[in-house]
Amino acid sequence: MGLKKNTKVSAEFNMSSLTDIIFLLLIFFMLTSSMVIPNALNLKLPGKSRTQAVPKSKPYQITISKDGKYFVNKKRVSLIALEKGLKKLKQKRKNGKVSIIISPDANTANENVVAVMDIAYRLGIDAIMTKPK
Repeated sequence: MGLKKNTKVSAEFNMSSLTDIIFLLLIFFMLTSSMVIPNALNLKLPGKSRTQAVPKSKPYQITISKDGKYFVNKKRVSLIALEKGLKKLKQKRKNGKVSIIISPDANTANENVVAVMDIAYRLGIDAIMTKPK
């Protein structure tokens, strides 16, 4: 009697468990990605324009020194006084349009510059950032 040994290795692979894991991972990433809220600044980038806009009033120059001191048109002010002054200025203007130019020192900490940008954003003031000196 001739008995044959079954030495053939089966090349089949059950994919059902693998697809279950893939679908679970897909659902997990879809749910977690919708919960992530980007934390970024809303910046207005300059575009091309053929006409030059002439400002009706001179923008206020805000200078930030390397040690974190704030100056408005070369007068020293605190950050709180800067915010109050810009708020009053915005209320005084008939159209509510106020423009500022932020000029930080090259060695100014980023948090000092972002503090001024945050005030401008909250008050709806157009801010222009110049190259650090």
